[in-house]
Amino acid sequence: MTRTVLLALDTSTEFCSVALLSAAPVAAGASIADEPRAWVRHEATGAVSSTRLLPAIRELFVEAGLALADCDAIAFGAGPGSFTGLRTATGVAQGLAFGLNCPVVPVGTLLACAESARLRDPSVERVVAALDARMDEVYWADFAWDAAAGEWRTIQPASLDAPDRLNLPDVPFTLAGNAAAAFGARLSASAAARAIDGAALPHALPLAFVALRALRAGRTVPAELAAPEYVRNKVAQTTAERLADKAEKAGKADQANKADQAARAASAAGAAEAAGTADAATPAPTGPQGEGGR
Repeated sequence: MTRTVLLALDTSTEFCSVALLSAAPVAAGASIADEPRAWVRHEATGAVSSTRLLPAIRELFVEAGLALADCDAIAFGAGPGSFTGLRTATGVAQGLAFGLNCPVVPVGTLLACAESARLRDPSVERVVAALDARMDEVYWADFAWDAAAGEWRTIQPASLDAPDRLNLPDVPFTLAGNAAAAFGARLSASAAARAIDGAALPHALPLAFVALRALRAGRTVPAELAAPEYVRNKVAQTTAERLADKAEKAGKADQANKADQAARAASAAGAAEAAGTADAATPAPTGPQGEGGR
């Protein structure tokens, strides 16, 4: 039987993370397949992960004795995370998938955190994944493990909130991600969690395991539909948006100026009219020769 080969990429953080899985198909009547073989590169690259991503991919295929053409699907960390990093992973995944004519599996980085927590502790069944979103905010989501289905259920999809505004489950949960370290007691989930796994972070290997289940279930997208999940919609404007915003503000200022001028003119006209009315109401002086002094 042909093995499934899946490549997973994540550059949503300061790490360039790549994993390659070679998995046997699920045997008839079995609920799970044999454990896949895995090859991994997970390197701290800072802001230059884009320069390391393709070389790391080539290294893994050489190490595994496989060819890129053997790939059945490309998975990538869709976000939330670094905007530049998300675009890097999305673009590389799309480019490879177009060239190979294979499907793409977008995987949320918060879901990868939940998978990482469960890989580290198989007893984990409920996870609140929370990542530092900067700007004094938290990316977070709530997941429950469905043992019967062998899959995560999303209770709360990826959201963006202040550290003390997370809607927490009323059952024991593990807090995954780096938000606890970033915000301490300000993160409401820190005190409520039964356990905190600060090492359960976006990583290509747990992402690959999530993607493999999605691939087997047919939850894929064509390359042209692969897109980042920013969650925070805007942190900066494009040049066109800045110009449009400037023009809109200028237009509003011009309208306000015209309205002010009109108000001033109306006020002046009213004052003049009032003055004219007052003059008309004042009687002309009379002299000894009669009306008008004549």
